[in-house]
Amino acid sequence: MRRNQKGNWRWIALCAATAVLLGGCKSSFYRERADKAAYEIIDLAEKDVFGKNREFTIDTPYSDRKPEEILALDLVNERLVPGDRFLTIQEALTLAVQNSREYQSAKEQLYLTALTLTGEQYQFRPRFLANAAANADRTADGDALGTASSRLGATQFLKAGGNISATIANDFLRYYTGDPRKSVLSSISVNLVQPLLRGAGRSIAAESLKQAERNVIYEIRSFAQYQREFAIRVVNSYFSLLQNKDQVRNQYRSYQSQLESAAYMEAHGQAGRFDQLRVDETKNAVLNVKNAYISAATRYLNALENFKILLGLPLTTHLRLDDSDLQSLGEAAVAPLELDREKAFLIAVERHMDLLNEIDRFEDSKRKVRVAANQLKADLNILADASIDSERPTDYTSFDFDDLRVGAGIQLNLPLDRLRERNAYRSTLVNFERAIRTLSLRLDEKKNQIESGLRNVAQTRQAYEIEKVLVEINERRLEGEKLTQQAGRGTVLNLNNAQDSLVRAQNNRTAAIVENLRAKMDLLLNIGVLDTDVEAFWKNPDAVQIKFEATQPDAESLPQTDEIKHPNDIFGDPHETD
Repeated sequence: MRRNQKGNWRWIALCAATAVLLGGCKSSFYRERADKAAYEIIDLAEKDVFGKNREFTIDTPYSDRKPEEILALDLVNERLVPGDRFLTIQEALTLAVQNSREYQSAKEQLYLTALTLTGEQYQFRPRFLANAAANADRTADGDALGTASSRLGATQFLKAGGNISATIANDFLRYYTGDPRKSVLSSISVNLVQPLLRGAGRSIAAESLKQAERNVIYEIRSFAQYQREFAIRVVNSYFSLLQNKDQVRNQYRSYQSQLESAAYMEAHGQAGRFDQLRVDETKNAVLNVKNAYISAATRYLNALENFKILLGLPLTTHLRLDDSDLQSLGEAAVAPLELDREKAFLIAVERHMDLLNEIDRFEDSKRKVRVAANQLKADLNILADASIDSERPTDYTSFDFDDLRVGAGIQLNLPLDRLRERNAYRSTLVNFERAIRTLSLRLDEKKNQIESGLRNVAQTRQAYEIEKVLVEINERRLEGEKLTQQAGRGTVLNLNNAQDSLVRAQNNRTAAIVENLRAKMDLLLNIGVLDTDVEAFWKNPDAVQIKFEATQPDAESLPQTDEIKHPNDIFGDPHETD
């Protein structure tokens, strides 16, 4: 009996030591294990989707610091530190990926989706248990007794729907007063439950695991799509800022020109060549152009602050942008882009990440119907167990396997109460109908994005060609008005109009270049063929993953040349006759 008692206490000591050991693990240990599991899932998913993987981490400069060490005052002080940066567009992209709060949140969403999958995978792995308990009690008649128990076991859910478990148990009882009785019972047991109807089969029992795996794929695609959209947004914001800078310079040149005209008019007014009314008109024009210049400068500075926020930079950073990026676009930025819209739509169905996710979610909704229908079936389970107990007095080291007890049975639960399951099944059918509508809507929206994108590319290219000619015309007009003014035959109003028209044409020409670039990138993004990992993707032909064959635009497209269509050709109406 003493050996039995020692055996029980060995079990208790082992379980206690294990609990202390696990409880003593640092939280960093669990964090590292979670990161390792999640990153492995992401790596495998990226290889599955793209055939390659890229280094992925959600660590930030704060990640290695304890939360209690990071003070709100530190974040405040960080925003008071001045800085100075000169950025090219490529450097802006790199900085945005490193510092953007929005980009970091997108990475964390992917990480959390992978982390959720580790929890689902855990459900189908062996789960071990080890526990021990000891108690001291006194009965009503004054007897004192002590009990001790320990359990060591494992259980696992099977992807076929069943559950298997194995347990080694050891229970010890001793009376310390009265009759000093002792009792030790050790047992080994194995249990199996396997459904045959409701809940049976991998496609049913492992549905939550399958959905979690698919969710990781969806999130991988969504993150890849987000990376492309984010890169394009940074590029668009950068070029918009350069466009604003160009507008500021145009307004400043207009202001300087107006100052020269005002000085000329003032001098000749004092000499008696012009009356005071014409001199005052010129001064009024100077003030108007000055106000326009201040407004343009304010718009640029406000946009620059928003750009700093997009990049994750402190607003105290003095940021300067490289103008050569806009100048390098040149005529190539507005080159024609002609492609077959039907072919482009079919390519988008095969390549656009969000659309691929929507198609797969449609397939999910069909699978959910099948899973919900399974829950309407009867419960029919096979039960099996085997166990062996020790003979008293003995312990867990002494078992007579000739005393092994085995059992098997079948359990039936008729589907007499399935109201909740009925409602769930009907809901999945409704959701499937919704999925049909959602997918059809996304397909129509994608087709519309491509068709409107083609029209926007054509329109902005034509706008550039028109504004380029207008700049040349208004430059000649302004020079002519200045000469006429100096000869004493012109009017201040005509000079002001010429100056305003030139500034407007210059601004519109730059805007057309930027808008055409934006329209092209949006179109290629919506088709799913723009690779933003390629250097200078906004102007590099190698960034377009598929080479399109130029085709003639159809009747609903805007003209690509100087040809102007009759309105009825655009409306699809018959031509009016005389």
